[in-house]
Amino acid sequence: MPHKLTRIHVLLFILTFMTTTFAGALLNGVIPWEQPEKIYLGLPFSLTLLLILLTHEMSHYIASRMHNVSATLPYFIPAPSIIGTFGAIIKMKPPIPDRRSLIDIGASGPIGGFIVAVIACIAGLYLSDVRPAGELQEGITFGSSLLFTFLSQMVLNIDPDKYDVILHPVAFAGWIGFLVTSLNLLPVGQLDGGHIIYALFGENHARISKATLPVLVVLGIFLWPGWLIWAALMLVLGYRHPPVVYPHIQLDRKRKIIGWISLAIFILTFTPMPVQGM
Repeated sequence: MPHKLTRIHVLLFILTFMTTTFAGALLNGVIPWEQPEKIYLGLPFSLTLLLILLTHEMSHYIASRMHNVSATLPYFIPAPSIIGTFGAIIKMKPPIPDRRSLIDIGASGPIGGFIVAVIACIAGLYLSDVRPAGELQEGITFGSSLLFTFLSQMVLNIDPDKYDVILHPVAFAGWIGFLVTSLNLLPVGQLDGGHIIYALFGENHARISKATLPVLVVLGIFLWPGWLIWAALMLVLGYRHPPVVYPHIQLDRKRKIIGWISLAIFILTFTPMPVQGM
């Protein structure tokens, strides 16, 4: 039976709406406790980010229900951070029937959230502020994925050496959407990427997961220390993915295409150095 919406779901969503709106206001230069009448300026960031996260998790939920896999509705996670949330999760109860259903469930979330994030990035970049290089004070700088760099050039059409861009909150929410998508697609354990790698490569998935660990360590040492946390998380989550009930059922052509599209999305949205200057 479908999982019911509970008070916990509603409470966590309201709290996350509040914390992300608070964070969005701060990003707009508003100090909410001093200027409560201007906290509404955080809504563009908050609503965009929540839509990306909701689309990601509801895509998982719908795919799970289509394959008769028990799953909860999304639990949003509020957080006192620069973006106001640690994301959202759903809980799935094994077993998962076969690799076809596994790839549908694993890929649906990243693809759904990715589509919304692309739209947010394009719309937000049109609204972003472009300044001559050197006008802005040095502070936190956010890195770019291949796709975000391409969209920035397509929309803004500027020389990045001559101009700086102050991202509109909607574009920043889209940037976060790309980062969340790539993190979920890491080929590890029971992350979305782990589901997809297991569905595509079967028992060989563990080798791919193990090869990911040293890559994250190197990135953590030379580019962004946060990758060391993800490397440690890999050790906690483990390399192996639990087996499906009917492993003999092979992927059809459509599922293979979905899997490879998901891996392409990972490459396009992966940001080696997400944050600089912190």
